[in-house]
Amino acid sequence: MKKVLVTGAGGFIGTHLVRRLVKDGHWVRGVDLKTPEWSESHAHEFRMLDLRIRHSAALAVTGDFDWVFHLAADMGGMGFITTQQADIILNNTLINVNMVDAALAGRVDRFLFSSSACIYPKRLQRGDGAEFHALREPDAYPADPQETYGWEKLHMEHMLLAMQEAGRLDSRIVRFHNTYGTEGAWQGGREKAPAALSRKIAKAKLYDVPGIEVWGDGLAERTYMHIDDCVTGIIRLMESDFTLPMNLGRDRMISVNHLVFIIAKIAETEIEIVHVEGPQGVRRRNSDNTLCNIVLGWEPRIAVEQGMKSTYLWVENQVVARGEAMRDMV
Repeated sequence: MKKVLVTGAGGFIGTHLVRRLVKDGHWVRGVDLKTPEWSESHAHEFRMLDLRIRHSAALAVTGDFDWVFHLAADMGGMGFITTQQADIILNNTLINVNMVDAALAGRVDRFLFSSSACIYPKRLQRGDGAEFHALREPDAYPADPQETYGWEKLHMEHMLLAMQEAGRLDSRIVRFHNTYGTEGAWQGGREKAPAALSRKIAKAKLYDVPGIEVWGDGLAERTYMHIDDCVTGIIRLMESDFTLPMNLGRDRMISVNHLVFIIAKIAETEIEIVHVEGPQGVRRRNSDNTLCNIVLGWEPRIAVEQGMKSTYLWVENQVVARGEAMRDMV
């Protein structure tokens, strides 16, 4: 049994990670500004703390911990990270610095940081030239991350690599590619494409709306990793001796338009797509999983067609539960 701290334990990935760790027999303290929205936390202890405050971070790490999974971040979907850049870089920088400071002052054996595919250079993700390829870990440099969200993630990677080299903090760094599943944000602006599209399609189906709006031309391509694969991957990485950044994502690109088709098929409805102006992010992003396969002997495996079944049905249930209030939601 490990003694484990999970920051961001009230969020999407944190909720699922805590559940898995407890199921595996570990003792878990969860820390967040909020408790999980959709279910009770499975953590043995849950502390409501604002990690932007140094003293709160110190309270989070009070005690001996074998593992710290640092997931806490101010983040959301493309609409959020393109419009809230000042708050994102300020809040996340404070959270990250305070957590590293607290881990150094405390007794932490191993520290995992949730980075992002947003750290990769935009020039490699345009999809319109010879430079495009599945993103490999060394491709992060020369640096040109996506938005301030990508910059603060890359800065934290550098901080942890420096601490690792100095022998001060044994760290793991995981670069998440798009993660989806149940019990995540599905409205309000912080939701990502799979949940947002599920909400729109559920509304269209239930309230006889002929079509849904999709930002841009719908041809932007991403890979989508189910939350179960995500949790398995980060636990495997934490158990490993690998200390450099590692991709964690599927290696199958799907366009937004095709994702709409997949979800509509699950919903057993026909959907007309109306393309409108809106933030689209990079044009094409794919994960090179060579390193993941070599180090972990594994890679994410759940197909979108499989993982979106439970995800869509969960979102549809949320839409139904809110009834009339959902009629005017886009």
